Amino acid sequence: MLPDERTGHGHDVPSREHPVRVEEDLLAARHAVRAAAVAAGFSIVDQTKIVTAASELVRNAYIHGGGGTMTVGVARNPAGRLGIRLRVRDEGPGIADVDQAMTDGFSTGAGLGHGLGGTRRLVDDFHLDTAPGRGTTVTVVRWKR
Repeated sequence: MLPDERTGHGHDVPSREHPVRVEEDLLAARHAVRAAAVAAGFSIVDQTKIVTAASELVRNAYIHGGGGTMTVGVARNPAGRLGIRLRVRDEGPGIADVDQAMTDGFSTGAGLGHGLGGTRRLVDDFHLDTAPGRGTTVTVVRWKR
């Protein structure tokens, strides 16, 4: 289970929803995640990891899900540790075989097939909610080191 979102602390960034409808939205999403990570004091390595994860997720939503939304927010665990939470949703066809989709090298498009599996390795918490005909929601958290 992912931690509850809390705001009101000096490093926190309010949750913000970003559309993923046209190709230009992919770059805007990356910039939004980088800005949140910088504001939260993430190292350049951790900024790069969460931005790369965001890029993979929004590209999947755009290409395979026909578009959707990305919500960027702050996460805090019970001990007060700060993280960035991303939630990417689409209303596409969903993923019929999650195990296959998480396997490196599997792709339904022209990509290398590192999207979901690679994203899971870039973040600390990863949750996938999908079903055929129901769309896909991926929620991830990268904790500040």
